[in-house]
Amino acid sequence: MGTDSNRLGDKGVELRRDAEGLALVGDGMVLRADFACLLPRLRPDRLGRELLVRAARVRGAEAPTAVDATAGLGEDSLLLAAAGFAVTMFEQDPVIAALLRDALERAANEPQLASVVARMTLIEGDSVAGLREVGFSPDVVFLDPMFPERTKSAAVKKKFQLLHHLERPCDNEGELLASALAARPRKVVIKRPPKGPWLAGVKPSHSLAGKAVRYDVIVPPPSSR
Repeated sequence: MGTDSNRLGDKGVELRRDAEGLALVGDGMVLRADFACLLPRLRPDRLGRELLVRAARVRGAEAPTAVDATAGLGEDSLLLAAAGFAVTMFEQDPVIAALLRDALERAANEPQLASVVARMTLIEGDSVAGLREVGFSPDVVFLDPMFPERTKSAAVKKKFQLLHHLERPCDNEGELLASALAARPRKVVIKRPPKGPWLAGVKPSHSLAGKAVRYDVIVPPPSSR
């Protein structure tokens, strides 16, 4: 198979499709969404220990639903889907959405991933508006407004800098949180840096913290759902 590329205006990066799929290329680096890399974390003995899965868990829901309002490359959504959630993902940047869509298509042909990604639906568009029109009340709304700032290794950090050519961290935190609550979920789960401030200054109901990340959980009162 040959290689097709598409330079993205003056952003200094380009989309390139080769035998391995779609990739974002620039600054001497290649970034590709690849769910196969997450297979070790999807094993039953590890999945239940994932902080995100623990934070998102809802009692009494046989077929839980989640909305990932800031999907990025879909790794968090994949964890939720592997845990049994039907996940609706919003990604507003068309290039990042294209990378995610390509990863979903490739994973659908992988026996170990096909049943998981079958529970993931991508919507290209603004989640602030989309959450108010989603048409159902999800069990969980997940927010990662700092994507893609946090990563562990310097090499990974440098790769994710490619995405900063396209999309910056959220600058409308209050509006994002308000739209999440307007969807009337059972809980809102917010991914934050371990020592980062609360999103929009709103104190969570509780938090789960690890060395690299913290999940703040807001549980709206039943009267608001």
